[in-house]
Amino acid sequence: MSPSPTTSRQTQAPAVLRFLSRQASLLVFLLVLIGWELACRLLAIPEYILPAPSAIARAAADVGASRWLDHLAATLQVALAGYLVAIALALPLAIAITRSALLSRIIMPWLVVIQSTPIVAIAPIIVVTLGAGWLPRIVITTLIAFFPLVVSTALGLASVPAELIELSRSLRASTSRQYWQIRMPYAVPYLFSALKVSITLAIVGAVVAEFVAAEKGLGYLILFSTSSFKVPVAFAALALLVVSSLVLYGLVRWLQKRLFPWSQGADGV
Repeated sequence: MSPSPTTSRQTQAPAVLRFLSRQASLLVFLLVLIGWELACRLLAIPEYILPAPSAIARAAADVGASRWLDHLAATLQVALAGYLVAIALALPLAIAITRSALLSRIIMPWLVVIQSTPIVAIAPIIVVTLGAGWLPRIVITTLIAFFPLVVSTALGLASVPAELIELSRSLRASTSRQYWQIRMPYAVPYLFSALKVSITLAIVGAVVAEFVAAEKGLGYLILFSTSSFKVPVAFAALALLVVSSLVLYGLVRWLQKRLFPWSQGADGV
C-alpha cells in the first residue's frame, strides 16, 4: 500500500524543520547579509560610513590574495606565539596556586591587577620599553590571552573531590602523581574551555598590538584603511579576522574531541 499524500506531507514537515534547525545559524547569517545589502542600496549609505557586502567583496578582490596572505600570516604569527607563551605561563601558575595557599594569596591579586589594567592603555608603554619588533606584540597578546587560562585551569585542578585526594594520600601517592593522574583529568574540560576562549583573545591581542606598532598585519591594515577612508577594505580585514578566530576555535575544539573525547560537553562549549 502506497503512503497517502497526507502521510507524505507529515513526514516531510519534520525533515524540513530538522534542516532549518541544523542550519539556523547559517540562514540567519545569510538573512543579515541580504538585509545589510538592501539597506545600503535603498538608503544610499555612503561606503565610507557603511559599505555594502558587495562593496566589501570587491575591495577584498582588489587588494589581492598575496597581500591578504601576507597580512594574515603576520597576525597569526603574533597571535599563536602569544597564545603558546600564555599557555606556558598559565599552567605552572595554576599548579602553584592550587598547591600552596600562600602562593595563591600572593599570585591572585597580581593576576587581577593585570587583568583589570586596560592593555590598550599600556600597549604604547610596552612598545616604548621593548622596542617596535615582534617582542612587544607577543607580550601584549600574552597579557590578553593568559588570564582565562590561569583561572580556569586552577579552578579545574581544585575541583577534584576531597575524598580522592585523601585516598591518594593514604596510598602514599607522590604530589606529581596526584596532579597527573587525579587533578589533571578533572581539569581537562576546564582547560579546554579556557583554551577556546584564549585563542580568540589571542587574535584580539595581536590586533591591539598591530594598532600600536606594526608595519603589516590585519590590524595594521584596518588602521591604515580607515585613516585613508578605504572602509570596505577595513571591513574585509575584519571579516578575515572573524573567520580566523572561528577556524582557530574550531581547531582547538577538534583537538579536544580527538584527544579527550570524554571531556566533550563537560565545559558546556
